[in-house]
Amino acid sequence: MLLELDRDAPQPTADPAFRRDIIEGFSRFPKSTPPIWFYDRRGSELFEEITRLPEYYPTRVETAMLSAHCGEVGAVTGPGRAVVEFGAGSAIKTPHLLSAIAPAAYVPVDISGDFLRESSAVLAAQFPDLPVVPVEADFTKAVALPKGIAAMPKLGFFPGSTIGNMTAAEAVDLLRTMRSSLGEGAMLLIGMDRVKDIGVLVSAYDDAAGVTAAFNLNLLARINRELGGTIPVEAFAHRAIWNDDAARIEMHLEARRDVDFTIDNIRFSMCAGETIHTENSHKYGPRDARLLLRAGGWEPLREWIAPDDMFAMILAKA
Repeated sequence: MLLELDRDAPQPTADPAFRRDIIEGFSRFPKSTPPIWFYDRRGSELFEEITRLPEYYPTRVETAMLSAHCGEVGAVTGPGRAVVEFGAGSAIKTPHLLSAIAPAAYVPVDISGDFLRESSAVLAAQFPDLPVVPVEADFTKAVALPKGIAAMPKLGFFPGSTIGNMTAAEAVDLLRTMRSSLGEGAMLLIGMDRVKDIGVLVSAYDDAAGVTAAFNLNLLARINRELGGTIPVEAFAHRAIWNDDAARIEMHLEARRDVDFTIDNIRFSMCAGETIHTENSHKYGPRDARLLLRAGGWEPLREWIAPDDMFAMILAKA
């Protein structure tokens, strides 16, 4: 059953936080933007397309892991928890978890409101007896859970290795925020990608079909649409590189030529070869993952590793 909250609340034409982050990010050198702003409706659709690409292994590998191990997760967590999924997107992996743990409610949290409501309706149809309560919010900030959910024991669900988009300090802050949002006695099931062959990593973020490039460039189209930007999108190219020192894939938008443009009537310029750093995707070793969780206020309970050390899934308690 789908329980909607504030669906008809007025929405601003441009999110003030979006404007602030973009203006601040473009004012830096080198320029950079937070990855959360990829996910307007078109960005969310493109990301779901990315997850189906042959090069993009994380979704395929983690889905197989959830199918194989969610029964073990349920044995540890017990029934009756509200599952709170951070950055739910299309929630394609979620049915494996919900089918295995007998939850009391499902609360998907996502910043893309229309996309969130549509995917929630699909999942509610799959689980007609389960309360589904979508919350439109930026999960990197404290999330106020709906009345009635807050009193339930909770299981946070953070699949996809989205934690890798943050630096270590940002990831620790996010884990602490999640712990605060979920409350005492909570558990967290989190996916973390592993360090592996560089060729496999780069191709996962620079696919042959160009879908990831379209996803990256869509950020510029969103800036033009929502912030009155005049960025010549065709003057930029997608770049994905491996930074070995930081153990991460970096996504950039590189200017093909010198460009001048405005965002919300503020003038910017970039030289040919200059980039906008749009995303990181950190990869972890086993010790890294456990240290990160403990620093964020979580104690690892169980860990499952995919074949060839491709991916890790960790269950932790607050």
